[in-house]
Amino acid sequence: MFGVKTWRALRRRGVMGINQRNGDYVLRYNDRRLYPLVDDKIRTKKLALDAGIRAPDMYGIIETEQGIGKVAEIVETHGDFVIKPSQGAGGDGIMVISDRFEGYYRTVSGRMVSPEEMEFHISGIISGIYSLGGHRDRALIEYRVRSTDLFDRISIGGVPDVRIIVLKGYPVFAMLRLPTRQSDGKANLHQGAIGVGVDIATGVTLAGTWHNLKIDRHPDTAHPVAGVTIPDWEECLALAARCYDLAGLGYLGVDLVLDKHKGPMMLELNARPGLNIQIANDDGLLRRCGIVERHLEQRGKDDGEESVEQRVLFAKHHFAVATPEPPDTVTE
Repeated sequence: MFGVKTWRALRRRGVMGINQRNGDYVLRYNDRRLYPLVDDKIRTKKLALDAGIRAPDMYGIIETEQGIGKVAEIVETHGDFVIKPSQGAGGDGIMVISDRFEGYYRTVSGRMVSPEEMEFHISGIISGIYSLGGHRDRALIEYRVRSTDLFDRISIGGVPDVRIIVLKGYPVFAMLRLPTRQSDGKANLHQGAIGVGVDIATGVTLAGTWHNLKIDRHPDTAHPVAGVTIPDWEECLALAARCYDLAGLGYLGVDLVLDKHKGPMMLELNARPGLNIQIANDDGLLRRCGIVERHLEQRGKDDGEESVEQRVLFAKHHFAVATPEPPDTVTE
């Protein structure tokens, strides 16, 4: 447990704890009636696509056991694709197919999957073994994101993503999540992925965190994780800010991917984003959220909401940090 001195030091740094996150931000800013919009990936995707927000294309939905036989027809014209539970969490239940061989499907890890095994996996998704609360679910089949070559030296076996925390439409924190061998190619910190802080103003990466420890290099590639300039950063921030208008949730985690061919895409939204992002950025969420809240109080209700561009500009101005520039900085 933390001692009193440690607790006070964290408070001075503006570090947010889980109880404060739940009470002062999740409950205060997020209407529970809107949770289904972000907890269900299919509903989230439809909202985004209807609003003109770029997201991975949806190839098909399988809702019942009777519909499982249609999977071959759905993927017939797609050499690679992703199958995932609509209400899954933590990357569980996701199957990523890279190509085919002699009637089998090949996953990104090289494992061969028979059509019968794939149908069995989809059956498991529908039964709810991967869903939040164990409820019956739907299987979503969608476009497979191809990672930009920029991350090849600091990522293993999967697609990195960017988590941006947004308060009332203002991006306040960003983190690049890098898959490792331990995480089995998934960008999930709890399974062993790396979280790397990102300077909101520039899109340049800072130091990283791995199992809550500060690190400078990727454990598998040994390449520095700091000093990487994320491409299309302005677009990433604008996309995250727009998701507030999309979902109506005031405190939101926006997960983006950078596709090699299509650029930034919204992957999913989270109404209860985790707190590890503070370690990755060596800064406190409470401090940054307070800056946004004071700004909103000063503006007042009569001033109306600022545009996406104004919110992004505010974030870049107030949350800029001194970004490291190592000799082997990677840019695109």
